[in-house]
Amino acid sequence: MSDLEYPQELRYTAEHEWVRAGADGVARVGITSFAQDALGDVVYVSLPAVGDAVAAGDSCGEVESTKSVSDIFAPVTGEIAAVNEMLDTAPELVNTDPYGEGWMYEVLLTDAKSVESLLDLAAYRALLG
Repeated sequence: MSDLEYPQELRYTAEHEWVRAGADGVARVGITSFAQDALGDVVYVSLPAVGDAVAAGDSCGEVESTKSVSDIFAPVTGEIAAVNEMLDTAPELVNTDPYGEGWMYEVLLTDAKSVESLLDLAAYRALLG
């Protein structure tokens, strides 16, 4: 597992999502290297719509791979501010660049401090074993 990448500056969830909080109260969300590796080749991504309200822990989309279909869970509460439309035509970006071009959506946070309650890198690595 040590060959998979996990950026230090991100926060993580037990459902294998990552969150990058911006100074503007908007958080970018995607799935981790572990999640994309477990899924295999991603062939389709279903994302929430801009303007949708999401609550932490709610299912808000799906990732379909050659192996399975998995829910995407909202790691934070807020309103969807943007979605990565590149995933409509290039879902494989989730595999090739999960922390960059493969991001999924952005949330205007209801509580900017809520990101701090998510797992830091050490806690996420401990969860992975």
